[in-house]
Amino acid sequence: MTKVLLILLGFISCGCLKAQDSVKIFSAYKFYVPGSKVQCKMVPISEGSFLMGSSENEKYRETDEGPQRRVNIAAFWMGAFEVTRDEFDIFYKDETVSDNSTIDAVTRPSPQYIDFSLGMGKEGGYPVNSLSQYAALMYCRWLFHKTGVFYRLPTEAEWEYACRAGSTTRFYFGDDEKQLDNYAWYKKNSENKFQKTGLKLPNAWGLFDMLGNVAEWTLDHYEEKRLENIPDNTKDPFVPPNKSRYPKVLRGGGYPDEAGQLRSADRYKSDPAWNRRDPQVPKSKWWLTDAPSVGFRIVCPLQQPAIEEANEFFKRYLGN
Repeated sequence: MTKVLLILLGFISCGCLKAQDSVKIFSAYKFYVPGSKVQCKMVPISEGSFLMGSSENEKYRETDEGPQRRVNIAAFWMGAFEVTRDEFDIFYKDETVSDNSTIDAVTRPSPQYIDFSLGMGKEGGYPVNSLSQYAALMYCRWLFHKTGVFYRLPTEAEWEYACRAGSTTRFYFGDDEKQLDNYAWYKKNSENKFQKTGLKLPNAWGLFDMLGNVAEWTLDHYEEKRLENIPDNTKDPFVPPNKSRYPKVLRGGGYPDEAGQLRSADRYKSDPAWNRRDPQVPKSKWWLTDAPSVGFRIVCPLQQPAIEEANEFFKRYLGN
């Protein structure tokens, strides 16, 4: 095992799982968000392969979801829940992090100029929302600096693999959208607001709210013909960042979306209009005035990168 993974195992022992047990099995663990008593649960996602995308006869299918490709995915842990406001606020309020620094490589979020929860809920398990991919990745960088463990956003392929949990149907529980009420918050049942995480049934991996509640950022830059451009049996594919902020890929759908947008294969792309009412000049890198249903969850690769590789990853994605 790598040095950083051994650090992870020791860190796990501060939560609910003994380190010696983790060495024997690839298992779930919990950790305390640094400087708090708030816990984050991570679920093991075993390596494997799956058909990414949707079949040509799938109801609600979009043209950017095919052709289906068989993709191989390495093992990783994924957050059992979407990152909550409670978790993110610890980073947001961390006074040991500079408000504007490229020296320590971690920058604290700028102040929210409006209440982005819009009265839907803050503390107590509600998902953090209205934040950019940059903000989500900076949170991951902060976790890395505080813990020595490399966390990041999932790739688009990892996200779909984790969401499907072995299923090949429209939704991870089957094809019957009447069952969505049991698994997801969406337009039909959400009362036009996000809800506390973990109130609906999880998928087979034990992941909650993979569909609905808030849409989730992935690492990938959006390409309309993404699946056309990768061959079968590609290992861990993803589209790296380029100089353009838009568009990036999100998955899972959110509380205002219809059932068809909550399918496992459905793809979202970010839009500059999500920040159209931002009064700041230049517009915020952190917050999205018009994307209240956007959030994220984190992953932790089983094969941890070297510290230098992790730092280079964040430099590449965050630009400092």
